[in-house]
Amino acid sequence: MLLIRWEMAVPSTDSIILFNHFMKFVSIKMVFLFIGIFFLMLLLNSCAFSSRASKRLYDQAAKEQFDMVIVPGVPFVNGKWDRIMKGRVYWSKFLFEKGIAKNLMFSGAAVYSPYTEAGIMSLYAEAIGIPKENVFLETKAEHSTENAYYSYKKAIELGFKKIGIASDPFQTKMLKSFARKKLSPDLKLIPFVYDTLKMLEPEMKDPAIDYAKYFVKDFIPLTKREGFWKRFRGTLGKNIDYNADE
Repeated sequence: MLLIRWEMAVPSTDSIILFNHFMKFVSIKMVFLFIGIFFLMLLLNSCAFSSRASKRLYDQAAKEQFDMVIVPGVPFVNGKWDRIMKGRVYWSKFLFEKGIAKNLMFSGAAVYSPYTEAGIMSLYAEAIGIPKENVFLETKAEHSTENAYYSYKKAIELGFKKIGIASDPFQTKMLKSFARKKLSPDLKLIPFVYDTLKMLEPEMKDPAIDYAKYFVKDFIPLTKREGFWKRFRGTLGKNIDYNADE
């Protein structure tokens, strides 16, 4: 029994070689994993406004009043809003109640789920107290750049002059260059101030809405309608026909 236990306790030479090779493989994999995560975090941080920058942009916006503030959409899944949609809607409510935004335009088609994003967000906005007459919809956009472009053009057509875009720090930073180059250098970005949202969070609620109202029959998700590269071009605003209104 002692011999058997010893043989069981001491691995063979082949086992040691295999184990050392495996550990070397795992170590290399782990190193690359940590490096990848590190650079991904650097990339994400560089693609989002910092807390200080967000507060500075909000403070600038708070000195003005906007005829229309655009709020880009978020997919509606599992019959309820997620924290991103909730944050964008409550941030727009905060701007409206502060008198910074006179009107709000929610933007977004049915892109990744069979519900029109703008419509769903408008239902939540009205359910938490934003007057229906101050809520507008843009239902064509399938990318962030299109949210900005189509909503801005619609707002101008409706006669609104001073326009802003309100969203999370990541999306607003991503839209910064596009908005200035393709729309107007006067278009103001109003990213979340997370400290403000945290302060508001205890009073936030999850109201029931009639989401069937914005259900799209025979829906096909964007990932089935377009290949990766066309979707990537859309993210960059390359699918927009800029001559359509000329």
